[in-house]
Amino acid sequence: MRVGEAHSSPVNRVGTMRDGVLEQKYLLQGQDESPNNYLLNVGRTGGGGWTTPRHRHTFDQVRYVLKGSYPIAKGVVMTEGSVGYFPESVHYGPQDRPEGLEMMVCQFGGASGQGFLSAARREAANAALAKKGEFKNGIYTYVDESGVRHNMDGSEACYMEATGRKSVYSRPRYDDFVIMDPAAYEWVPDGAPGVFTKWLGTFTERNTRLGLIHIDAGATFSAGQQSSIELLFLSKGTVSLDGRDYGPNTGFEFLAKEGPIPVTAKAASELLCIVLPRF
Repeated sequence: MRVGEAHSSPVNRVGTMRDGVLEQKYLLQGQDESPNNYLLNVGRTGGGGWTTPRHRHTFDQVRYVLKGSYPIAKGVVMTEGSVGYFPESVHYGPQDRPEGLEMMVCQFGGASGQGFLSAARREAANAALAKKGEFKNGIYTYVDESGVRHNMDGSEACYMEATGRKSVYSRPRYDDFVIMDPAAYEWVPDGAPGVFTKWLGTFTERNTRLGLIHIDAGATFSAGQQSSIELLFLSKGTVSLDGRDYGPNTGFEFLAKEGPIPVTAKAASELLCIVLPRF
């Protein structure tokens, strides 16, 4: 079990390959080079906003809008409280993170097993690329030894710099990203008194799962009983775990079958649950 709290995490100004200012707090990170390596962060957009062109990744993403509205593609806006699943190899964008937008994002290796490049390796690659070329409007431009000018998607350039390989996109399992409105779901009793769930969706043959957990004040949820890594993000309330109290914007990691580990609500609480792919 591991815990990461936003109030004690340093601010990281990230995404040197993109335009705008995005400040994130890294709550939890997985094991680099493992198939379900991940990064769980909570971020706020500043400096006039943050934009990217239409693009795709070799990994999965989950986005949970905490404050504001998030235009994620042409004609598509994620509203406050919505949850989005962005599968590997599926295009999205152009995205616009307006100034003041607050969002939890979890990026993790998808079903194909290609894993997820850690933030540290990604930013080191971006710094190396900046010495040889230029990032602008999400595109990396450089001139080779023969004087020929080249343009690449910034994310693909970063991946190549970090790994020495081109990005290889698996055959998409879905034809688009999936936006879910938890308010349209009903709370279902989870078996323990005072505990309710909204399972929003299960994805791919690797059994990635997304859902919300509500715990009444004084009730206890048993965590760590999933068959893969279970991540919980506390968005509302206060919970007690292993003798300590935790407030909103706290992340919890439980390894496969690590539990049952009691999570007790000191006040009515709500958590987003992400069960990472099973390998």
